[in-house]
Amino acid sequence: MKKIIKTDKAPAPIGPYNQAILIDNTLYVSGQIALNPETNELETKELKLETVRVMENLKAILTEAGMDFENVIKTSIFISDMNNFAKINEVYGTYFNKETAPARETVEVANLPKFVNVEISAIAVKS
Repeated sequence: MKKIIKTDKAPAPIGPYNQAILIDNTLYVSGQIALNPETNELETKELKLETVRVMENLKAILTEAGMDFENVIKTSIFISDMNNFAKINEVYGTYFNKETAPARETVEVANLPKFVNVEISAIAVKS
């Protein structure tokens, strides 16, 4: 059965979607951008801090579902400029154990919602 995961510790959806959907033990987390859930303002002035905000939004949703980054099996990273990959990857890597890090892809795209620099979605499994 499909369960909607919703927390006020991550940004509310800005369209017809949910923060995450839990089906059995699998959590599908919608792409997160650097929107501060408390102020509803974008945090995009510095790329590393923008990436931290994205990861913290993901963390809040995982926590609401009773999971953490160890449960993440797959991420998708969308970036507006592949030249920013190293900075984003540096922050991203601090949230995962290198030996158990999830599968992922990183894709450069022409535009992202609200013209942010990075968006990350995730799939997690509760074991």
